[in-house]
Amino acid sequence: MSEKDVKINLNQPVSYKKQEKPRILVAPLDWGLGHAARCIPIIRELLTQKCEVITGGSGSSRMILQSEFPALLHLEAPSFVVRYSKSKWMFPLKMMKQFPLLKKQSGMETNWLNEVVEQYSIDAVISDNRFGMHHGKIPCIFISHQLGLKSGLGKFIDRFIQRKQYTILNKYAACWIPDYETGVSLAGELSHPSKKPQLPLYYLGALSRFERKKLPEKKNHVLVILSGPEPQRTILEKMISAGIHKFEGTVTIIRGLPDSSEQIPSTGSVQYFNHLPAEKLNEQIIAAEYIISRSGYSTLMDVIPLQKKSILIPTPGQPEQEYLGDYYMKQHMALCIKQKHFSFTKAIREATNFSYQIPILPVNDKLSEVIRKFVAAIH
Repeated sequence: MSEKDVKINLNQPVSYKKQEKPRILVAPLDWGLGHAARCIPIIRELLTQKCEVITGGSGSSRMILQSEFPALLHLEAPSFVVRYSKSKWMFPLKMMKQFPLLKKQSGMETNWLNEVVEQYSIDAVISDNRFGMHHGKIPCIFISHQLGLKSGLGKFIDRFIQRKQYTILNKYAACWIPDYETGVSLAGELSHPSKKPQLPLYYLGALSRFERKKLPEKKNHVLVILSGPEPQRTILEKMISAGIHKFEGTVTIIRGLPDSSEQIPSTGSVQYFNHLPAEKLNEQIIAAEYIISRSGYSTLMDVIPLQKKSILIPTPGQPEQEYLGDYYMKQHMALCIKQKHFSFTKAIREATNFSYQIPILPVNDKLSEVIRKFVAAIH
């Protein structure tokens, strides 16, 4: 059976080897925490629909899934830690130098998956941005909101990379897109490209692990959510820590380091946490008057549904985050400030005067529907 043979249309179920429960491998990329975070609602829904879930992860992503789902089996998947440059202008060169390693990583993922499928009798795979997680005999789903690529190197390069990406995507059974197909779009051109790949596309709506709760909002309280690869995560943490002493309110800083043993002592007005589980972070977001974070897409999917006012600081030289920051600013969904211009007290002052227009998102039942049809197709 070729990879083309395992393409599935969720409206036309296909029969595969049956077990007592469908056994599904969920494998997020380990670049930052966002890929694992948005897999949490997917895993929850799979469990609700009586599937057996095994995760494949590495680094911080694996630790997050272990903490959220301690009863599941968590396998160690191949890992490649991408390094960003300190300079925006060196970012494209830094990434190009790592392309050969990324290709090698993809091959390692495919070999690893072949062994795991054989050993654990996996029925299907759902991977978030892992380009090597395709298999010739079982359906594999690719999760991504980045179909309309933004490389920062011009439209010609964007189209070239997109063609390469689509060639790989066509090895998968389908692509699940965490955004709305019509109406409000949280990813703009990224998730709605003018040219689409050939494989079936399914829009899931916003994938958030959080829910709206009736908790009071604290006046003059700011929540800082740090995330992303080094060294830029540390650079931003130092900038924020240097400026908060001038702020008259209270600040909570989530450092985005779930595997770190280093502890920064809290003071009366500033609290530090290396990491918080989903329920606690949910409460922290609701309690804050403003959220300061990178413009990573998974963070935006967590914050916008909760109707929170955000101050976005795109990772310098990361085209996707720069596009999203600009897009959200133009839509008045968030205030965006470049890192080189960031000042903590100035940012809060600008946010106070910014005319936020945060959309009320539609009720999201797409995830349940898509997974239900997917499970029926494989079992």
